[in-house]
Amino acid sequence: MSDLKKVVLAYSGGLDTSIIVKWLQDEYQCEVVTFTADVGQGEEIEPVRAKAEAAGIKEIYIEDLREEFARDFVFPMFRANAIYEGEYLLGTSIARPLISKRLIEIANETGADAISHGATGKGNDQVRFELGAYALKPDVKIIAPWREWDLTSRKTLMEYAEKHGIAVEKARGKKSPYSMDANLLHISYEGEILEDPWAEPEDSMWLWSVSPEKAPDEATYLEINYVKGDIVGINGEKMSPATIMEYLNKIGGENSIGRTDIVENRYVGMKARGCYETPAGTIMLKAHRAMESITLDREAAHLKDELMPKYASLVYNGYWWSPEREMLQVMINQSQEVVNGQVRVKLYKGNVIVVGRESNTDSLYDDNIATFEDDAGAYNQQDAEGFIKLNALRLRIAAKKRLK
Repeated sequence: MSDLKKVVLAYSGGLDTSIIVKWLQDEYQCEVVTFTADVGQGEEIEPVRAKAEAAGIKEIYIEDLREEFARDFVFPMFRANAIYEGEYLLGTSIARPLISKRLIEIANETGADAISHGATGKGNDQVRFELGAYALKPDVKIIAPWREWDLTSRKTLMEYAEKHGIAVEKARGKKSPYSMDANLLHISYEGEILEDPWAEPEDSMWLWSVSPEKAPDEATYLEINYVKGDIVGINGEKMSPATIMEYLNKIGGENSIGRTDIVENRYVGMKARGCYETPAGTIMLKAHRAMESITLDREAAHLKDELMPKYASLVYNGYWWSPEREMLQVMINQSQEVVNGQVRVKLYKGNVIVVGRESNTDSLYDDNIATFEDDAGAYNQQDAEGFIKLNALRLRIAAKKRLK
């Protein structure tokens, strides 16, 4: 890649990407364009402009992508009720296709020859970034410094920064021992103490939620309003997708909602332990399934559940832009045409409890049929005898042969 003239870097302004800027300039003798995305990580991102300018960057992209992230990535994923290995709500995974998309768009806008990222060679993010980039621009060149350089520890990174005069913010107070990633959907914690899967994380680690022991003794009730499978308002107040998630994160965190401690199977082959806080996502998943429970046909609902693990794996492994994920999404979106109404949930000390659901237009729940009281002929119980005998026919045939 010695002929590279311009590279677009996914830039956070932290230690790693600050070093990557200088490394790219020296190793490839190229111009660097920086791209910083606000996907709801809860930090002020505008200060990275000054850092980029100090590094000699002339083209600096800093973008608020919170609404696009929630609307076009998180909400479609939650229509599928996607959850990886029974526990992980895919908070990091779902942000990567959006970042890949903007990296490619900016590369096209600026005439860049390549893109670059700061993901390590051990994790899933390198796969997600690069699969997305190749799907959107097949001939794109990708530079992954962690797979090329010999800077293998924080100590060597700090030495490189000092040698090249790269400003690194000094830690204020006690440095967090965890590697963290945050966006509108979640915050994750990995590394150090958590690398021992037997060790319980300190309560001070959790940043978004209180512990169940410290949560209020009074339950919090929410009425969540749905149109075509997406939340459109809470307690009757219409909100944008990003605003909905911000609100649910706040109210969920106050009630200790969304903490998980997981050992997951990474796509690259290793097991890794991570802790996650996903308050909004935990509420959204529970409420959405409740909304579907009265509006989706039984077989449609069961088919969605059968396909969901495949969908979740595609998101986790970085195949958001694949034809198979897009094909599944069409089916999922079609199923959501009837998912309209309200769900009432109770939040209490880490629990999301569904206490009501209704749909004035699309409910398939018929209390005249379901009742234990007199149904006035709405359901003929004698019909069940033939239904049972027909379904038992193969079992009876096999049993007769066996008993002979």
